[in-house]
Amino acid sequence: MAYEKMQSALRELRIIAAARRLWLTFGLVVALFTVTGPFGTGESMFVGTRLSYWLMVHAVAWLISITFSITADVYLTDVLRSRLLRIMSGSLLAALPVALAQQGLGTAFDGQAFSLVALRTDFAITLPLCALFCLLTWLTMSGTLPGGTQQAALSQPSYLSVSAQEPLIAQSPAPLLLRLRPQHRATVLRLSSADHYTEVVTRRGRELVLIRFSDALAELGEAQGLRVHRSHWIADEHVAGLERDGGRFFVLTVDGGRIPVSRPYETGARGRFGAKIES
Repeated sequence: MAYEKMQSALRELRIIAAARRLWLTFGLVVALFTVTGPFGTGESMFVGTRLSYWLMVHAVAWLISITFSITADVYLTDVLRSRLLRIMSGSLLAALPVALAQQGLGTAFDGQAFSLVALRTDFAITLPLCALFCLLTWLTMSGTLPGGTQQAALSQPSYLSVSAQEPLIAQSPAPLLLRLRPQHRATVLRLSSADHYTEVVTRRGRELVLIRFSDALAELGEAQGLRVHRSHWIADEHVAGLERDGGRFFVLTVDGGRIPVSRPYETGARGRFGAKIES
């Protein structure tokens, strides 16, 4: 279990590292601090030095904060139901090491001596900033983190009640399931490509996985289903019908979804789901 949690944390860190929106936000924040020169840096540093200082401060602070947040998100799953609260808890815990790092960088840049008084001051400033940056990161990453949103909520499929959930798959799961959080390892209902990720929907939730769609299909194991589009695969049991709309076909899913069928896959879809065609 500890190994699985560590793997989950590493997966989330890799997803964040590949998120352009987050790093664009990071760049804008660094630029804002460089231009405004808060905390006396505008008077004590030239522009180039100030840019280097804030770039290093924010790089270290965001790295520490994100690491703490993701770790808390993974390890506090059974303690806090709200993902935002888990991430916020980790971010607030990061305030002290961030303050220590800021003290070290301050010493390196302007020779200020380390002191407990200065550390308390930095901590008092860093604590609310960590909370603010956590919210900023949460809003920015909405749709990228597994469980966050683009999908990304690790949400329960609406057509399943808790009592109707199937047991977790514990023995010999398909390779793709090993990439999911343990609580989501169940029968795969559909896959959808999302940029560099694949959204995996199972009977126990959904999760974004950093894997190419073609590789995800190869890791499905013996799952029974059909690829109906270059970006979509659906399990047989998740198909409610096949709908014709003008000259196009769409797969209707059990939970009310509508997935397009592209022309190269029409013949296969009509052959497999033809008995369920709706006009």
